[in-house]
Amino acid sequence: MNKLLTTLTSAALLATVASADMARVEMGGGMWKQTPSGTLSYADSTGATGTYTSSKKEVSNAYAWMLIKHPIPVIPNIRLEYAKVSDEGTATGSFKGFSAPTGAPASIDITQYDIIPYYNLLDNTAWVTLDLGVDIKVADTKYRADGVTITGVGTSSVYEDSTTLILPMLYVRTRVEIPSTDIGLEADAKYVSYNGSTAYDIRAKVDYTLGFIPVVQPAIEIGYRVEKFDLVSDDKKTNINIDFAGVYAGLMLRF
Repeated sequence: MNKLLTTLTSAALLATVASADMARVEMGGGMWKQTPSGTLSYADSTGATGTYTSSKKEVSNAYAWMLIKHPIPVIPNIRLEYAKVSDEGTATGSFKGFSAPTGAPASIDITQYDIIPYYNLLDNTAWVTLDLGVDIKVADTKYRADGVTITGVGTSSVYEDSTTLILPMLYVRTRVEIPSTDIGLEADAKYVSYNGSTAYDIRAKVDYTLGFIPVVQPAIEIGYRVEKFDLVSDDKKTNINIDFAGVYAGLMLRF
């Protein structure tokens, strides 16, 4: 993982800056309507096997982001993001720390913090922006199962566990400003594949800025986001293969 992080960081640092813009700050936030789908499985050498299955129920969670752009070419710009994904489903079988009867209620919550240093390859050149960088995704993951038997306790109870994953990912963003309008088309992608695990986070959106307002310009954004986690634990016992997809909408401010 350290080698992968070094490689991605080096790729971003080698990016050349075609042009520099004045300092700029943008921020936004809204709601993401997600439809989760997938499974989590567990198996160990003792013969224990367990499976969590998504119920595929639609859920809405908040998101927020901030972009800080400066005119110093050698120093990367920065983008910060927050998002939460969650799912309810059922657990069946034996897991690390507990065993579940068929169809025991369970849930997964993943709170994400993305730190993205990036460089502009194109900076609104002929109405086109192209960014390249590295995303450090910090994913606080919580798992809960109800009505299960805790290992070593032997009574029906609630099992809760949490872990923090740090995923270094390649980050690419492109944006097109439609001439003579205040409409922008934008897409970005984060991706990593390493040692049997793959994760990606892809978005596409359209936004409209109230350009006639001076200094601080409000805007609206509407888009579609797909996020995938196909991760294998270091001990090869746990595999999570779940995705979250759906429409998001929110408000923006441009300084």
